[in-house]
Amino acid sequence: ILELVAAGFLIVVFMRLAKKMRSGIAPRGRFWNLFESILVFIRDEVARPAIGAHDGDKFVPLLWTFFFFILTCNLFGMVPWTGSPTASFSVTLSLAAVTFLTGIICGVIKLGPVGFFLNMAPHIDVPWWGKILLSPVIVGIFVIELGGTLIKHGVLGVRLLANMVAGHVVLLAILGLIAKASTSSTFTWSMVTAISLFGSTALSCLELFVAFLQAYVFTFLSALFIGMATHHH
Repeated sequence: ILELVAAGFLIVVFMRLAKKMRSGIAPRGRFWNLFESILVFIRDEVARPAIGAHDGDKFVPLLWTFFFFILTCNLFGMVPWTGSPTASFSVTLSLAAVTFLTGIICGVIKLGPVGFFLNMAPHIDVPWWGKILLSPVIVGIFVIELGGTLIKHGVLGVRLLANMVAGHVVLLAILGLIAKASTSSTFTWSMVTAISLFGSTALSCLELFVAFLQAYVFTFLSALFIGMATHHH
């Protein structure tokens, strides 16, 4: 339900933003300038450097969607009685699967089915007989690269979930001290409550920063993985 709410919210926001941009008038207002600055940053500082100036723009809409959808889901975790959808494996691993499939499909289209998998094997500039001698090493590296491709996309999803869950667990532990101290004296309970509330407030500010940071990290790593899958290296 929260994912649908996040998606619906973003559709409404960006439909209005797109209509304004289509008019060609200069951006006005904090809201419009904020969103446009973020969009330009992801295009110029994430997509193009990681994927390439020529191919990067093709993946910009996907990266924009990643960033704002993940950010909105993360921010839901700051709202009482809701929770963060990105604190579920079903969400984070599905997002990582989108990156994985995008890299494979686009890599196969650009490099060809054979070229895509040969791109995982290292290029060694030696005579043909040297390549035969080194073939076990090349095959071993290919297997490692293939397994690494699966692992790094899995870690992409786990990283996002772990960072979102960790803050909530720590926050719960801090607030749990208040209930734990309820059996103590009034003075002790008052001190523990004051410290716990201060710590919870500070941690909530940190959680707000982490919500933005993890949306950026996921988007940036997705751009890197897509760039690696669609270019010779």
